[in-house]
Amino acid sequence: MSAHSGPSNRGPLVANGPVGPAPRPVAWNPLVYNLPVYVSIATILVAFFIKTAVHQIPEGHVGVYWRGGKLLRRITPPGVHVRMPLIDTYEAIQVTMQTDKVTNILCGTKGGVSITFDKIEVVNRLKRDLVYDTIREYGVHYDRTWIYDKIHHEINQFCSSHTLEEVYISKFDQVDERIKDALQADCDRYAPGIEIIAVRVTKPTIPQSVSDNYVAMEVERTRALVALERQRVQQREAEADRIRAVAQAQRAAETSTILMQQLLAEKEAERRQAEIEDGMYRARQRARADAEHYRLLREAEALRAKLTPQFLEYSLIQAVTNNTKIFFGSRLPSLLLDTRAALRGAFAPAGGLEGEGVEVGEALAEHAARQAGGEEETSLKKTLVEQKVEEEGGEAVQGSVGDSALDEGGYLAQGG
Repeated sequence: MSAHSGPSNRGPLVANGPVGPAPRPVAWNPLVYNLPVYVSIATILVAFFIKTAVHQIPEGHVGVYWRGGKLLRRITPPGVHVRMPLIDTYEAIQVTMQTDKVTNILCGTKGGVSITFDKIEVVNRLKRDLVYDTIREYGVHYDRTWIYDKIHHEINQFCSSHTLEEVYISKFDQVDERIKDALQADCDRYAPGIEIIAVRVTKPTIPQSVSDNYVAMEVERTRALVALERQRVQQREAEADRIRAVAQAQRAAETSTILMQQLLAEKEAERRQAEIEDGMYRARQRARADAEHYRLLREAEALRAKLTPQFLEYSLIQAVTNNTKIFFGSRLPSLLLDTRAALRGAFAPAGGLEGEGVEVGEALAEHAARQAGGEEETSLKKTLVEQKVEEEGGEAVQGSVGDSALDEGGYLAQGG
């Protein structure tokens, strides 16, 4: 390449490459150089805004705002809120239950004794929908007007109208209720947003001398109560013993009654059983007597039916036939004929079986007795026949008649 003069667009050559053009000088800008200052100022302003404008309302509270000292109607719930810095102020007002403690309340009783209530606690609550009205009328410290100051007033009113004994002992249990009612009545009238829930009153402090007297009196009262309670216990024990004795006596009486009823039931069952057995025995005896009576009647009717001359003659023949002795003599036919004639004569006046009288009945009974007698009847007949034969001079021969019988002529014939 040929060398020539004149300007050239190439830069100077350096060791590592070509040499470029020289840098131009930069113009001075104050905004760029003061940027950190501006950022710091902005940060401070934001922090100041957050500090003064953004605020937090805790749970259980509501936010109340003032602008230039004037109470605003703006009531905010719990959470993060924004207000106008340097102009608006706010206060978190509790709307849940809170306890205000009033201490060292001095009062004088009706008798002139000074006592001190060490502490009285008032549980109250501000109604959420009446926060604006209450704060507007009585300010943020509304409870000092209607609770702290009011407690002093009500305690003094109560003490001045009661004696020490009533305040300290007999009516102490009524103090809390009376103060609660008085506070609530005034709040309902002048500050309806305040709700009194409960009042707790501690025992007042009384002078030491009076306290000693009360302690001694309480000791005596305790002894009297112990003696009275012991007496009541003894009375209850005596009453329990009496009730126990009465219960045992009633139990014994009931047991005796049950046993007596059981014995009476057993005797009644035995009596009924005896009556049933007696009835059965009488029924059996009556049935037997009726059967015997019927048998005798039927037997009598049968005997009456048999009571004929022919049957009697037949019976005579049977009796003679069964005799074990044979008599010989000239008067034997006449003896038998006389007997037959006597039997026939007994039936002749009566006209047979239909006209028989008492004599026929007696003959029938005698015949039945002879039938039942057996050997005795036969022996009696033998004796009668022997006596008859001896009177007539005949002879008797011991023997067996066998099949002998009387014939139609009245003679005794021997069979065999």
